[in-house]
Amino acid sequence: MSENGKYSKTITATELKKNLGKYLDYVNDNNEVIITKNGEKAVRMTPYLSDYDRYYLMQVKEQALDYRYEGKKVSYEEFMDISEKSELRMEFINGEILLLGSPSLEHQAISGSLYLIFSHFLKGKKCRVFYAPFDVHFFKPEIKDPDVCQPDLFIACDIEEKLNAKGRYMGTPALVVEILSPGTRSRDMAIKLNTYMLSGVSEYWVVDPMQKTIMIYVFQNLKIDSFQIYRNDEAAASRTFDGLAAPLGEVFL
Repeated sequence: MSENGKYSKTITATELKKNLGKYLDYVNDNNEVIITKNGEKAVRMTPYLSDYDRYYLMQVKEQALDYRYEGKKVSYEEFMDISEKSELRMEFINGEILLLGSPSLEHQAISGSLYLIFSHFLKGKKCRVFYAPFDVHFFKPEIKDPDVCQPDLFIACDIEEKLNAKGRYMGTPALVVEILSPGTRSRDMAIKLNTYMLSGVSEYWVVDPMQKTIMIYVFQNLKIDSFQIYRNDEAAASRTFDGLAAPLGEVFL
């Protein structure tokens, strides 16, 4: 048995010449033949793959390599190199790589509703609303490497001043929104809350599709200053942006 699960035979080049048809049939049965020359392995014969099959196998292999990074501890520089080469969505929190799954239909509907509410409120103002995927670097006190997160939505008022030479946003959002899902609930409500609070974010909205609630944390001096839950027919109201309110009836359709 070979390393990739196929049955394998090792033969000499002379034997291949004498029994070419036999070994072609053997390879066509999804096996492989390794041909030696002067006692050294020289050629490997494997079943023919179409261009589509080759592309598919390459994609599967690349995704498998990407997923091996889940939970891996790396430096900030290593993470940036990995994320730039991967097509998967990933975050970097407390020195660890965390992979993000595809959002659900409900998640995207809620995100779209909030984006429309925020963008309408911010029209004509300096601040702007952005939605995932968008890397944001969160710098915590006395920690050299930032966390890199992809908030579902965020409002930033320092975009123009905080874009670096590579076009990356390196500022601190004023308001961040995360929409809970079964796979991210504990992360969003504990780990990310801590990241956003310690990095200077003013306000954090946690949207719960299951309970149909919006929890708003207001931070001051890198601590929780207030916390409020909105439900039913209420409107979630921002304390950072006077007049910004999201009626829950418009958020949870």
